[in-house]
Amino acid sequence: MIRIGIIGDIGSGKSFIAKNFGYPVFNADLEVGKLYKKNKKIFFKLKKILPKYFNTYPIKKDEVSQAILDNKNNLVKIVKIIHFEVRKKMNTFLKKNKNKKFVILDIPLLLENKINKKNDVLIFVQSGKNEILKRLRKRKNFNRKLMNKFRNIQLPIDYKKKKSNFIIKNNFTKRSVKVQINNILKNIK
Repeated sequence: MIRIGIIGDIGSGKSFIAKNFGYPVFNADLEVGKLYKKNKKIFFKLKKILPKYFNTYPIKKDEVSQAILDNKNNLVKIVKIIHFEVRKKMNTFLKKNKNKKFVILDIPLLLENKINKKNDVLIFVQSGKNEILKRLRKRKNFNRKLMNKFRNIQLPIDYKKKKSNFIIKNNFTKRSVKVQINNILKNIK
């Protein structure tokens, strides 16, 4: 099994790219959403360390956002709890798909949390800044301050780009993306 890690800036279209590979995708953001809705243990852990913000189950994203906006240290505390559980989910995903030729890891903090392995193929998703901002503004819970807090815990974009084996220029058209993906897959094989 070859692990392909999709990395890039917030809003660059990593999930869009990941889905277009046609192989099993582990989407960390979706898993976090499920944990907030279905994992009472996470709720109690968050309530214990940040009782001011977490009072009701299931956890609401705006409660998480408020905790992060009020104090940047809260983000580190939340990430510590959540990423431990996400890593367990990822390991289950990898075991389940161990016989697949490729698996796609759509994990925003892949490098930051040292989830990637030495032999992983890293693909950097590059998008124009204006396109990214336009897309982010369309998101239901878009908050520029919150986005900047998340950017502050991420490695610099240039560093991620240098660490990557390939770059996909994402113009958000399926056809263009598929051509680039097929070229990358030929190079990997």
